[in-house]
Amino acid sequence: MTHVQEYDAVVIGAGFAGIYMTHLLSEGGYSVRTYEAGESVGGTWYWNRYPGARCDTPSEFYSYTFSEELYKGWTWSSFYPKQEEIMDYLNYAVNKLNIRENIHFNTAMKSADYNEENKRWEIHFTDGLKVQAKYFIPAIGGLNAIHTEPHRPKIKGLENFKGVYQHTSRWSPEEVNLKGKRVGVIGTGSTGVQTIIEAAKEAEHVTVFQRTPQYVLPVKNPKLNSEQMKEMHDNFHSLDRRVLAHPTGMPSFPVLRNYSALENTPKERQQFYEQLYEEANGFQMIFAYNDLMLNEESNETLAEFLRSKIKETVKDPETANELLPTYLVAAKRPIVAKGYFETFNQNNVSLVNLRKTPFVDATEKGLRTTETEHELDIIIFASGFDVGMGPIRDSNIRGRGGVLLHKKWEEGANIKTYLGACHNEFPNFLPIGGTHYPLGVNVIGPTQVMGKWIYDLINHFDKHGIEEIEPTLEAEETWTNHVNEIGEMSFYSTVDSWFNGGNIEGKPRRILGYAGDFLMYQEQIEKSLDYKAFIHSPKLTHAINEK
Repeated sequence: MTHVQEYDAVVIGAGFAGIYMTHLLSEGGYSVRTYEAGESVGGTWYWNRYPGARCDTPSEFYSYTFSEELYKGWTWSSFYPKQEEIMDYLNYAVNKLNIRENIHFNTAMKSADYNEENKRWEIHFTDGLKVQAKYFIPAIGGLNAIHTEPHRPKIKGLENFKGVYQHTSRWSPEEVNLKGKRVGVIGTGSTGVQTIIEAAKEAEHVTVFQRTPQYVLPVKNPKLNSEQMKEMHDNFHSLDRRVLAHPTGMPSFPVLRNYSALENTPKERQQFYEQLYEEANGFQMIFAYNDLMLNEESNETLAEFLRSKIKETVKDPETANELLPTYLVAAKRPIVAKGYFETFNQNNVSLVNLRKTPFVDATEKGLRTTETEHELDIIIFASGFDVGMGPIRDSNIRGRGGVLLHKKWEEGANIKTYLGACHNEFPNFLPIGGTHYPLGVNVIGPTQVMGKWIYDLINHFDKHGIEEIEPTLEAEETWTNHVNEIGEMSFYSTVDSWFNGGNIEGKPRRILGYAGDFLMYQEQIEKSLDYKAFIHSPKLTHAINEK
């Protein structure tokens, strides 16, 4: 009989969340094994290697803050780190924390089943490996296209195209050379914007296929010198407090005027917005006034200003008009970039409005819309992710009675969680990141808050001789209702985006994350610490060793 290795905990994914969970559990004396589909740590940063890939959170706050030694041992080169530097940082962290031996690479999960007899999770992998664990902790996040097929718009006859096509989340730099090529980019979210800017620098021609125009906030990316890094390191002891006290976990973006945008005259607002636009400090514009994300009329003052800058920047009036968004600023995932709208002044860049001239099909030579055929050598799909449902559906996670989690969720029509980290009828299943986690928040803050919460939960119930833990139905319902109510009140419900599933044709429209700010989320976590929301059963005689 084949021996099946058993661990206290199995973690899936070696991005920021998976690395942190592996560290906490290993340091706490638990046997933990982490499985990563890629060849390296990095999570979404490993897979998203498209041209121009860069983080839009300042590097000072895109770092772990749980360890002073870890924080001070790393030096960032710029204010906003590139994909390659984030990869270097995470490899540094894994080595510094001495957990590389806990991570098994090139191993993709196939399914996970809860065994009600021995109260263990059985996790199966695509290479035939099978392991067991008391605790099953997927850290695959929401922006994941590895445990699911990348989202692409349905284009008839794509298999007929004789050129190359790739999705940005499966990018292979070795296989794609944009220099001198006719490139089509489908999608204008953050990934699409970054890709378009870089592609336009070397491609013969770039055709941008746009479904929805975007607000793109200007940003500069200065290099960090040794004095700036020393200041960051010297401020470490206040760092965690500052991150936790900021509504998005990014203290470099304070609310500049702590009153309504409507309290200034139009001239005063215009001058202030012009000043901020010139400073080009990314997300800072969203925090110009204290009600830009709360009051539609206030938000519209910023929206109109940004539209005026698009018309001012793009020389061709028709193209400029096609690039004007009509929804609220930051109702979709905010985008920051340098030189996006200027790109459309280049002779080698053209815009196609898919709302007016949708795709008909793909041909051997390129893509045909209702207006014309666009001849292409390379098609880049920057078309986003099936957030929440995609990774869960394709991970085939079965709880009690063999019920698939995505079936419990009615394929997205009835998503239910407790704090985004627990599920009724799925004992000891503790995902970190993904559905019902905070939207519009620097991911590092919630990752550390919830990673510590999950670890403390495990430790607490283990010490009390508990074998199974899961939230009550009431707790799950209460949290889910809260998420839905906050979501419907937010700007996120006003326009189709991946925040609500509106980016996927036929997907049920539901707010997929927590629309309250980081402070509100922490309040909810604080309320849960009495553990009254949990059902639990005693430990079996053959259970894992006491900690």
